[in-house]
Amino acid sequence: MEISSAEFVQSNTDVKKCPEPNKPEYAFIGRSNVGKSSLINMLCNKKGLAKTSSTPGKTQLINHFIINGQWFLVDLPGYGFAKTARTEREKWDGMIRNYMIYRKNLMSVFVLIDIRISPQQKDLDFINWLGEKSIPFSLVFTKADKQTRAKNDFSVKQFCEQLYKTWATLPPYFVTSADTKSGRQEVLDYIDSINQGFKQSGR
Repeated sequence: MEISSAEFVQSNTDVKKCPEPNKPEYAFIGRSNVGKSSLINMLCNKKGLAKTSSTPGKTQLINHFIINGQWFLVDLPGYGFAKTARTEREKWDGMIRNYMIYRKNLMSVFVLIDIRISPQQKDLDFINWLGEKSIPFSLVFTKADKQTRAKNDFSVKQFCEQLYKTWATLPPYFVTSADTKSGRQEVLDYIDSINQGFKQSGR
């Protein structure tokens, strides 16, 4: 799949106010400063589509984008460290979880993991929560250009070993770099394969 158009639709804090759920939808989330906005811009080949910042925690809303006029990409607030009050973080957490539980056309959540960092409990807890709620998801390891291939392979292996402690099988995963665009086609082809199933189901 190639992306020919990517346009902002709306931002809000309530799943009930999201666009009509008549198109397949994919949400991107990760701990603060994981490179989410850069990854989204790279996938859509549109610099500045998602706002990037050196300050963690800048995304605070459910942000919808329409891709090729056919599917929604959603940029969600990060979890983990952010220089905000605890009450604000709790509000974001509730907003995110309600969105994921009740959004009927959510086909997959892409959980972003900084490939340079050892497995973090916040990531593992969130992934396990997705499993408990039967929410389909995939893993996207980011910033693969920041270290060697050997280190990347070790990082992925280390993370997978942690998942095997609570999972019988692993979810799909992708190794990416926003700078070199590695992994881009693999992620887009994966989305396209799910979109085809969405069409055939007549949803």
